[in-house]
Amino acid sequence: MKRLVQLLPIAMLFAIVSSCSSVRVASDYDQETSFDNYKTFAFFKPGIDKAEISDLDKRRILKAIETELLAKGLTKSEDPDMLISIFTKSNQRVDLYNNFGFGFGGFSPYGFGGFGGFGRFGGFGGFGPYGGGFGNNVSTRTEGILFIDFIDTDKKELIWQGSGTGHLVTKNVEKKEARIKTFVTEMMTQFPPEPETK
Repeated sequence: MKRLVQLLPIAMLFAIVSSCSSVRVASDYDQETSFDNYKTFAFFKPGIDKAEISDLDKRRILKAIETELLAKGLTKSEDPDMLISIFTKSNQRVDLYNNFGFGFGGFSPYGFGGFGGFGRFGGFGGFGPYGGGFGNNVSTRTEGILFIDFIDTDKKELIWQGSGTGHLVTKNVEKKEARIKTFVTEMMTQFPPEPETK
């Protein structure tokens, strides 16, 4: 039992770190499109200019996309088969963690009560320097969503869209650049889409 108590904070920390580091990706595409026909690409500046992020982050994203596409055998061109645009959104993610407190009881002068309420005496099992028992901790953080659109140049139609959702790094430049690369790399694993087996 004592061993379990020692491992709980480590397990909880690992869960939180894992949730912060993961990127959730998804994609959608036109099933009538033959993606083998697309050999060249260019970036769609009017669409990219509307993305509500800094020019520095735009350049990081575009560089990462270009690197991935070149590695897949496509070529950047002034007369491209497809145009690439990006846009971003953000949303508030609310996470609920179970806390297993081992302390001096349920009272905490700074604590959050369990789900019963916030305050000095709220809920079952305080969470704080003197908290004990069992309770819940609600964490709210901002997640970023990056969308990458591939547009058929001739038809002016969207043929593929990828999205990546995850925690954003904003303070450390090196970590931010690595994070953006992770977003793009994970998303581009789904392009071109695999033909569906019938």
